[in-house]
Amino acid sequence: MALFRHAAAPLRSSVRCVRQSATSTSTTRNFSITTRRQGGGGGQQFDPPTGWLWGIKPGEKVEPEGWEWPMYIFCGSLVATGIALAFKPDTTVSTWALEEARRRLEAEGVLPDPADKKE
Repeated sequence: MALFRHAAAPLRSSVRCVRQSATSTSTTRNFSITTRRQGGGGGQQFDPPTGWLWGIKPGEKVEPEGWEWPMYIFCGSLVATGIALAFKPDTTVSTWALEEARRRLEAEGVLPDPADKKE
């Protein structure tokens, strides 16, 4: 019986919370009752099409924005890093061990020396 009493204790507390929240809903406002707020000034956010690419007329001087040069440098460094990683030498332990084993087997005469081949 004591086991049942301990198992039912969390259920009693959750029922108590549900009962309290059901009675207190009339005093608190739900989210659906609150008015909807929108950010911004409330003006129209649509720019009508002008027919020019990015809205710049031919012959106008385009002023560079502040984010452009740091982005060019960042993208250039990404490209340079990719090229450097593509052409870096293979310095893994397994490659070194394979070359070392090949040299030792050639020195012992187990493998023929590739420089001695006549074609």
